[in-house]
Amino acid sequence: QVQLVESGGGLVQPGESLQISCAASGFTFSDYAMTWVRQAQGKGLEWIADIMNNGGGVLYADSVKGRFSISRDNSKDTLYLQMTSLKFNDTAVYYCGKRAAATVIDWGPGTQVTVSS
Repeated sequence: QVQLVESGGGLVQPGESLQISCAASGFTFSDYAMTWVRQAQGKGLEWIADIMNNGGGVLYADSVKGRFSISRDNSKDTLYLQMTSLKFNDTAVYYCGKRAAATVIDWGPGTQVTVSS
């Protein structure tokens, strides 16, 4: 069955960088666009970035544009989110999702990223 497992979250200080990953299995990873979203405590889901199946068509939310970079390695069935210049309000649980057109049809369990001094 489809599995998406995020990893790499943790505690970082403001201004630092962190890369999180999403390991995919149970489907042909290279056939699907992927997405990152996040949810801060007590708030709704916030879309962060999308990437097409071939690694092109990258889109970012204004809140992370210029600081975050989404990428993928189809040979490793893995999605990445490189986060730089982290801010307090980047603290959230980060989820990867598998897209079918405009709909996210599968989600991972999430990884916690905490930005704190």
